Order: sequence, then structure tokens, then C-alpha cells
Amino acid sequence: MLDKKQLWLIIAALAIVNIVTVVYFMTRPGWGMEKETVATVGNQKINRQEWLNELEERYGKDTLRDLVDKKVIENMADQYDIKIPKKSLERELTLYKTLYGAEGQHLNDKAFEEEVKTNLMLEELLTKDAVISEKDIQRYYNENESLFDIPASYHLSQIIVSTLADAERTLKELEGGSSFSALAMERSLDEFSSNQGGDIGFVSEENERLAPSVLKEARDMQEGTWSGPIKLEKGYAILFLHEKMAGKKYTFSEVKDQIRRQLAIEQMDTPVSARAFWNEADVTWFYGNKEED
Repeated sequence: MLDKKQLWLIIAALAIVNIVTVVYFMTRPGWGMEKETVATVGNQKINRQEWLNELEERYGKDTLRDLVDKKVIENMADQYDIKIPKKSLERELTLYKTLYGAEGQHLNDKAFEEEVKTNLMLEELLTKDAVISEKDIQRYYNENESLFDIPASYHLSQIIVSTLADAERTLKELEGGSSFSALAMERSLDEFSSNQGGDIGFVSEENERLAPSVLKEARDMQEGTWSGPIKLEKGYAILFLHEKMAGKKYTFSEVKDQIRRQLAIEQMDTPVSARAFWNEADVTWFYGNKEED
């Protein structure tokens, strides 16, 4: 269940990047000015039109398909009166944050929330006529109850330095107004998180990769604050707490619909895609055929 949703989210996130990139450049002042230079290489120039042509060649078809899919889902949801309750959306976002670790750092974005909502609407559309017995839904819940038992989680950034003196110097700079993310990129010894401005996403109480001392500190912190130096096996850590989420156990009634959709999707012979509704939505597009694989 979760692997499929994670794949959808990765695809959705890439689609958002593509859409935002194209729209940004299409809406800038001077759009249509073919002679405008966007880069030079020696005496050679690359104008905006060349650049945009390349963007369309690489991303145009996929980006347009994603836009069409989104509109199709919205229209079909209206037609069949499908709505996603706020609690269902919040639960889905909570599960993503706690289960996908570093990916959770993007889940506060409004655009990402909309993608999750769109995915839920698509699942409802695809499974609206499916009949799954209460017994099968209850059995799935009983066998996978741990999936719906969410531990307390913390969205953290970190700066790792080698000595206590380095940690204290970093704290003084933070107190003087320096950016946590800038300092993380500049001096944190953890290469992966430093490239993200120190952001390590959401970590749960059950995370075994972080030192117990780090989790203990995070548990006692207030959102929007940084910690003092935390002794590690090698070096010291300074944490910044973005968000804290209390643990929660979802009851059968709270996740019943989610399980029904998942079991129905697993029985389907077709991909989880809005293309199944293109004909019904009367889609025509730039690339010709109503449906594209």
C-alpha cells in the first residue's frame, strides 16, 4: 500500500517542478522576446526562445498530461460528487510525514497538499463502484494495525560539528541572527543534510539511526527553537525543531475508507491513472489522441 503511494508522490512532486518551471518562464515580463539573451558562452548567445523550446521538448508533453489529468480528476469528482474530508487529508499527510522521513520536509507545501488531495480523489473515482466486504476490511486492519499506530515525530534540522568550541561558536552566530540553514550548508559535517540546509525531515521516536540523546533533546524542545550542543559519538549536534507531532493510533472506523480503497485498487487490472476517465471527460489535447500511454 505505502510503496504505491510513495511512487505517486514522487511522480507528483516531479510534475510540480516541471509545471512551476515552465509557468514561471512563460509569465515573466518580456515573454515572447526571441532575441532576449539568457546565457552566453564566449561569443555565442542562447536566447530565451531556444531555452523555452528545449524546455517544451523535454518536459512539455509530460507537463501537459499532468495538467490534463488534474483537470479530469477535478471534473469527474464534481460530476460524481466526490469530496475529501479535511480529517482524511490530514491523516494522509500525517502518515506521509511520519513514514517517509526526509520526504516529509516538503509536505507543508500547499501545492504538495493539493497533490495528495488530488490523489485521494482519483482513488475514490477509481473505486467508487467497488464492493469490498466489511470482513475483508476488518481483517486487513487487524493484520496491519501497526501501520496505523503513528509514533511521535519531529521535523528537525541539524548542524554537526567536530568540537564543542565549534558548536559554541555556531550558537553565538545563531543568537546574532545568522541563518540556521546557511550555517548548516557552510559548516555541517553531515554532507547529506548540509546540502539541504541541515534539514533531515521528520524522524520518529522509533528511529534507530539517530542517537538517543538527539531524540531526547527533540522531545523537550519547543517548535521554532534550536538546542544547545548535543554530544555525539563523533562531534556535536545542534538541532532546530520545525514541527512536533504527537503520536496517534488510528481506529478502524477512522481508516476504514482508506483500507477499502486500497483493497479495491489492488484488485484492479488497470493502472492508478486519470487516463481511465479521459474519454468520459471528453479530453482533446495538443498531441492528438485523447488517451496516451
